[in-house]
Amino acid sequence: MNITLIGMAGAGKSTIGKALAKRLGYSFIDVDSLIKKKTGMSLQTLIDTQGDSALIRLEEEVVLELGKADGCIISPGGSVVYSEKSMEHLKKVSRIVFLDAPFRSIVRRIPNAKKRGIVGFRDRSLKELFDERLVLYRKYADLTIKLEGRDNIRSVVDRIIQACPEKAA
Repeated sequence: MNITLIGMAGAGKSTIGKALAKRLGYSFIDVDSLIKKKTGMSLQTLIDTQGDSALIRLEEEVVLELGKADGCIISPGGSVVYSEKSMEHLKKVSRIVFLDAPFRSIVRRIPNAKKRGIVGFRDRSLKELFDERLVLYRKYADLTIKLEGRDNIRSVVDRIIQACPEKAA
């Protein structure tokens, strides 16, 4: 089985995902890295040259290509929730864990938001995107891990494992 971590950019999906994968002996899959490798572009360059919809479409392609991955921690971009196909696929192949970080933590962790490759950021503020996505993250999550902003990575990993004991077996 797999575990997929969803949440806003800056929530800690990659950092926590790598630590969780190491602890469980799972592989770590960073969807953003796969998109960069596939296109040869940064996410921001992709958005700047082809638009938000191109990134969402590519993210969906990459997620659907994961196919029969097993024993993986999957870390998609924060915009993955804009694709119902992606989320339905991830629901089939994994347990979805929402890393629910407070907005103030997100702002602190991504001071370079304009260069981060965040879908929708040209038209809306980070707060508007946060509020819009929060509804979607909650909709798709099998489990929510509430983060307090300065959580210890180990303690977050422990909380995920405790909440998904079948994954640690």
